[in-house]
Amino acid sequence: MMTALIRVTRSPAKAGRRAALVAAVVALGLAGCNTRSPETTGSLGGAAAAAATPSRQDIDRLAERFNADPTDGRTAMAYARALRVTDQISQASAVLQQAALRNPRDRALLGAYGKSLVEAGRFREAIDVLANAHTPANPDWRILSAQGSASAQLGEQARAQSFYEAALKIRPNEPSLLSNLGLSYALSRNLDLAEQTLRLAADQPGADARVRANLALVLGLKGRFADAESVLRRDMSATEAAANVAALRRLAAQPDRFKTLSGAGAPGQG
Repeated sequence: MMTALIRVTRSPAKAGRRAALVAAVVALGLAGCNTRSPETTGSLGGAAAAAATPSRQDIDRLAERFNADPTDGRTAMAYARALRVTDQISQASAVLQQAALRNPRDRALLGAYGKSLVEAGRFREAIDVLANAHTPANPDWRILSAQGSASAQLGEQARAQSFYEAALKIRPNEPSLLSNLGLSYALSRNLDLAEQTLRLAADQPGADARVRANLALVLGLKGRFADAESVLRRDMSATEAAANVAALRRLAAQPDRFKTLSGAGAPGQG
């Protein structure tokens, strides 16, 4: 997973809620997988995420099952998911690599492995693996989104946008896809189209604080700090929103702000 400049953190005043955006950009990650799991779209965390965290015993049992039969792709995926939840990203990718080598035609497994490579920052490898994780005759919007994320991370914004647009044909108005597409437009310096796309994303029923944070980012880059603060205050206190707008002002004032934005991570994971 890339490091984000805008980070959602826990608010001490509201337990279980993510409240503060503390710098300048949130990158969504793999569309449809903004939590640790590559298969589901989740919330920003809190009690539900904590409840899903596997125990050490659970991980040990999955490790034992995987080591007993590394050809079992479903066990490998479950084990890798547990490792990811506990921030063992490289280990999760290694497990999926072993299983994928033994099951080169298992598209679900290849998809999980490709997503793990994006999360691990191995973008070129991810693109190669993901190309085999679905077919043109039966495309998977989550795989298309992962391909877009990898391309965006490599600075190939036109290619990334083509993947996101293809995914949106399958999953119209998916907020994570629209948000990643909007960020890619921003990285292409097309801030008007970025704002338009992110507003559409923020208007969707499934949009969360990260989507609105990305909209606030673009508004800040356009110098519309009052509008950015209004968006941020939907998810945080006035004090927190003001602090984040100050961060946006600093970012917008940098002559190399787009370079800074690109270095922080293009639309990618979650």
